[in-house]
Amino acid sequence: MRKTDLKQQRRSKIRRRIRSTIRGTAERPRLAVYKSNKHTYLQLINDLDNLTITSVSTKSPDLQKDLKDKAPLEAAKIIGKALAEAAKDNGIEKVVFDRGGYKYHGIVKAAADGAREGGLDL
Repeated sequence: MRKTDLKQQRRSKIRRRIRSTIRGTAERPRLAVYKSNKHTYLQLINDLDNLTITSVSTKSPDLQKDLKDKAPLEAAKIIGKALAEAAKDNGIEKVVFDRGGYKYHGIVKAAADGAREGGLDL
């Protein structure tokens, strides 16, 4: 078995364990983080209704000028703030943070810090 397959299986197991305890509601949705090799994606999800309330990523067209020539950590912080603004527009103040099986370190931590600076209560 390849090393990347083992890493994916490990992350999937951690992710399932986390998701067994975390649930997003309409009042307090789940802030889910996904990161690929190139981009970072944040979503606010209501698990009770299986509904994505809002999402922001480094691919969002309205953020491209802000993200131009930024390091991934800086970009994660910017999209965290953008998600917090979108959440405030939807009347959401508190969220449950779902790190998605990643370590709370680097890009994941920067996204959470950006959301906190934007005014969300994690």
